[in-house]
Amino acid sequence: MSGRARLTLCAWAATLLAASALLPLVDSVGWLLEAAVLLAIQSGVGAATRRVPLARTLTVLAQVLVTLVLLTLLFARQQSLGGLLPGPDTFRTFGELFRSGIEDVGRYAIPAPLSDGIRLMLVGGVLVIGLLVDTVAVTFRSAAPAGLPLLALYSVAAGISDGTADWFFFLLAAAGYLVLLLSESRERLSQWGRVFGGTPRTPGGESGPSAPVRTGRRIGAVSLGIALAVPLLPLPAIQGGLLDSARTGVGTGIGDGTAAAVNPLVALKDSLNAQKDRTVLVLRTNNPTLSDMYLRILSLDAFDGTTWTSSKRPEVAVPEELPTPTGLGADVRRAEITTRISAADWYAQGWLPMPYPPSAVTVKGNWRYEPESMTLVGHRGQTTGGASYEVKSLEVLPTAEQLAASPLAPEGLREEYTKVPESLPSVVARTARTITDGAVTDYAKAVKLQDYFAVEGGFQYNTEVKVGTGPNAIARFLKDKQGFCEHFSFAMAAMARTLGIPARVAVGFAPGSLQSDGSVSVGLKDAHAWPELYFQGVGWTRFEPTPTRGSAPSYTQPESSGSSTPDEPQASRSAGSAASDAPVASTSCSTQDKKLEGCAGALPADSARQDGGGHWYETVGWILLGLAVVAVPLSPMLWRLRRRSVRLGSARHAPSALGAAPPGDREHAGAQYADEPDMTVPSPDGTVSRQAGAVATGQVLAAWRELTDTAWDYGIVPDDALTPRRAATRIVRLAHLEESAAGSVHRVASAVEQVLYAPQPRAEPGLAGDVRVLRTALRARASRTTRLRALLAPRSAVRVVWDLGSRWAQLRADWAARWTDVVHRRRPTGEQSG
Repeated sequence: MSGRARLTLCAWAATLLAASALLPLVDSVGWLLEAAVLLAIQSGVGAATRRVPLARTLTVLAQVLVTLVLLTLLFARQQSLGGLLPGPDTFRTFGELFRSGIEDVGRYAIPAPLSDGIRLMLVGGVLVIGLLVDTVAVTFRSAAPAGLPLLALYSVAAGISDGTADWFFFLLAAAGYLVLLLSESRERLSQWGRVFGGTPRTPGGESGPSAPVRTGRRIGAVSLGIALAVPLLPLPAIQGGLLDSARTGVGTGIGDGTAAAVNPLVALKDSLNAQKDRTVLVLRTNNPTLSDMYLRILSLDAFDGTTWTSSKRPEVAVPEELPTPTGLGADVRRAEITTRISAADWYAQGWLPMPYPPSAVTVKGNWRYEPESMTLVGHRGQTTGGASYEVKSLEVLPTAEQLAASPLAPEGLREEYTKVPESLPSVVARTARTITDGAVTDYAKAVKLQDYFAVEGGFQYNTEVKVGTGPNAIARFLKDKQGFCEHFSFAMAAMARTLGIPARVAVGFAPGSLQSDGSVSVGLKDAHAWPELYFQGVGWTRFEPTPTRGSAPSYTQPESSGSSTPDEPQASRSAGSAASDAPVASTSCSTQDKKLEGCAGALPADSARQDGGGHWYETVGWILLGLAVVAVPLSPMLWRLRRRSVRLGSARHAPSALGAAPPGDREHAGAQYADEPDMTVPSPDGTVSRQAGAVATGQVLAAWRELTDTAWDYGIVPDDALTPRRAATRIVRLAHLEESAAGSVHRVASAVEQVLYAPQPRAEPGLAGDVRVLRTALRARASRTTRLRALLAPRSAVRVVWDLGSRWAQLRADWAARWTDVVHRRRPTGEQSG
């Protein structure tokens, strides 16, 4: 294979490897196989025209024409000229498919169905990128710039996905690019002549390929294999909206086929305007108040002035019992409701519709739990299609007085959920202040906002109104006073935030229709959005500003404002038998009833859990974790301070007479107890004088070790090969010490020589003070950075690692000796070999 052909093959493989990053975005891999075949034809045409050879511009033109013909055969054969050549109708069809693909991208979440529009965008995009790579790398013989279109192809996929497997596809794209670069370098080397191109393998034989050429062949073969194998691998599915990595989708499933999750901005209007109201969910519940049976899918908590989206937050495994909702206090009455839900087979989207707040969920499949919004998210392609599940949820029953008396929300939550962008028109905040004029509490302001939209403001519910875009969308809605639930919920939430009330938007379904068999049917036209406002002590609380849709909560109604004890829900006769068998919540549940699990909605017995806290061991665990987070970075400093204190404290109390310990014992003490000067050294004969001498030796050497480590902390690395006297001279010279500090260093060195080598050693008093004099002198001459380094990350702290290694080796030696001793003891006394 020639160098140019090998480079063409590598360019083809590199493009396919980069294009594999698009695989998780759709639910089929067939498009990549089509793109591989078409790209091979495109590359083959380029290779043939270059071999002729044609001019570079003609080569590119030939590839463009062939690409158009291939796309025509695949997508617009009926509109072509003679079934082959593209004509005006062909380009018109391409435009329609492209627009359809853009709409599908905005509609469907990942993995999206492979519609014709999306298929054209994927295959056509790969062909365009492949043409650019082939033109730059092969036709114009410059492989390095070809990385830009490859990077663009990968970046599109990475920007749309949520990053679940970005590293894997990045490695594939990078490998393709490196293969392309290496192939070009081999091709350039082969042009240097016989030395690089090939030499005869045997005398008189034909020249064989050189190592670079053989390497190029292997690279091409491996690249080809990877490019063909990747589409067949079971790659992980990436969840999230196709145009929104934050997963802002809501499923509706309007078509007859399997529907995927769709963007809520499109889903709500499409569902409400659907010509046929198809049943999405069927549920049975023991909730006596069906008007409160809102099914929540997800919450939109990020507002950029143009639209509301859902923040990307960590997900965990679904716990058996979900925690108490954030902010819900123990004094707020609540009842536990049991709801059994069945989803239609065609309704396949990535979030589980549930009453809010859920307390337990029983569902099969691969689901994850997002604690902040208390939602269940499908993992690795899991959807609601055909799912049947049971949800236990709380019906929170706050009073108007409790909401009005709500204290200020925590600072962190208030800061996050009251953000409004600077681009928000001032008329929004101004209108909010006008509407709530005279209201003192946040609750009173929220009720006034709700009543303004639903009753008093003259707004009309109209699903034909276009979805507003841009920063002026809310201002335009306030002026026109026409819209559907999206407009009302978005506007009220934004206004609440301008008033300092934490707010977000929930998306899901309004209460469905009661059927004759006691079940509740939820259809497409029940798709809905509503604002949730946060009140400390109650938590996230639903409001209903959309006129003629849903129902206003009882705690916002005038007749309930004066009652502090709203009626407790009773069993509904219209509920199905499957649901009515479950007990109705009651706050008057006896202890015996709780033991028999006959009280479904009783208040939790664990008051700590009601307050949003956890078990005591969870609190202890968090405290220990916090201490570890603080202590680990400071551990070198803490260890160094402790070691300095022990060493200098020992040196300060060194005896004036060291006793008559022989030099051997002194050296042993110095080696073994320099860092543990408070320990005694046993001697063979047990004399006190030998013990005292060895201990004193250790104390003097502790001062010396502290002195050398102090110098090390300030950048003077110790040299253990030097004698104490020469080591002291080296420290004085490198530290540029003055006479007083230099004298202190030499006094410590002299004491070390005395205890190690003198026949009659004598103690040098004040060694700890000498060490402190050196440290003061080093600090005075060091820069601020060096001083901080010596304090927070002392170099001598590495000794703790050395100590651990030495102790581990000693421990192993001790255990080996003990094991040997045990074996010898068990061996019979007279045992002999042979």
